[in-house]
Amino acid sequence: MALKEGDFVRLRYTGRVGENIFDTTDEEIAKEEGIYNPQAEYGPVTVRLGSHHVIVGLEDELIGKEVGAEGEVDVPPEKAFGAHEEEQVRSVPATQFREKPKRGTRVEVEGREGIVVDVIGRRAVVDFNHPLAGKTLHYSYAILEKVDDPVEQIAGLIKLFSGRTDIKISIADGVAELALPPAIMYDRRWLVWRGTLIREIFEYNPEIENVVMKETFPRPAKPEAAPEVPGTEEETKEAEE
Repeated sequence: MALKEGDFVRLRYTGRVGENIFDTTDEEIAKEEGIYNPQAEYGPVTVRLGSHHVIVGLEDELIGKEVGAEGEVDVPPEKAFGAHEEEQVRSVPATQFREKPKRGTRVEVEGREGIVVDVIGRRAVVDFNHPLAGKTLHYSYAILEKVDDPVEQIAGLIKLFSGRTDIKISIADGVAELALPPAIMYDRRWLVWRGTLIREIFEYNPEIENVVMKETFPRPAKPEAAPEVPGTEEETKEAEE
């Protein structure tokens, strides 16, 4: 059966610009290409078609395909990260940075992230376009399966937004409960995307009336007592005296 907007699918993909891979769900490919991130969760991702969980050009390619389909697609800038706009390249005083700016350095200026593309005297030229703006992307993909279970769908959204796979999920009587691991509140990515996650849970699951996030802190284990080391015969006599 052909896939349509609203379907959740588990997807494997690799994205290239020319010969260079910039994104992949395959850990081995990431290591081979030198883009491996030890903090990332690799493996197939779960996305909802029509929700722009992947770039528009790739999403358009997937809609209408069937589970098991594999293929490749070229995605033009207008269906990827847009055109490269010259007005998004600005000259910024070097005094705005904590450290001396260098070419290729990613910086933040007035809440916007950009890349230093040149340094002229005491000013840095910063490109605020997306690094892939203006580029045609090439994707290879495989649609592994359709995901119908709401628990698996939510787990997929959590991984997609936060990269986490250690949150247990249960749904009962209109309540979706998420069992959060200790110290998750120190995870910046989780905090940034938590609101989006909740909104999408409600949007895609009309039967859910409440989302409960529960943290559990287990009692710390007591330290084991150090074993007694018996003294020598002379030490024992001295202690008795």
